[in-house]
Order: sequence, then C-alpha cells, then structure tokens
Amino acid sequence: MVKNIVDFFKNIPAKQCTKCGSYIEEQHECYGNHCDDCIEIQDI
Repeated sequence: MVKNIVDFFKNIPAKQCTKCGSYIEEQHECYGNHCDDCIEIQDI
C-alpha cells in the first residue's frame, strides 16, 4: 500500500520515447509515449 501519494509520484521513473529511446521531458505519469522530436503532427 502507498503510504504517501506524493512519494509515489516522485518515484515514478522517467519515461523514454518508444521511437528513439530519449527521455521525455514531461510529467512521468502522463499518457504520452513519444518525445517532441518524434511526434508526428497530422492534418485534420
């Protein structure tokens, strides 16, 4: 059981881009899995 929710979020490991493997500079608990360089912008 998690004793302190702040400690839980502080201890989440840094995310890595699934395409190039570089570390993503964002909150580690977010859903993104690509770095800014690998994100493909699509026109709608």
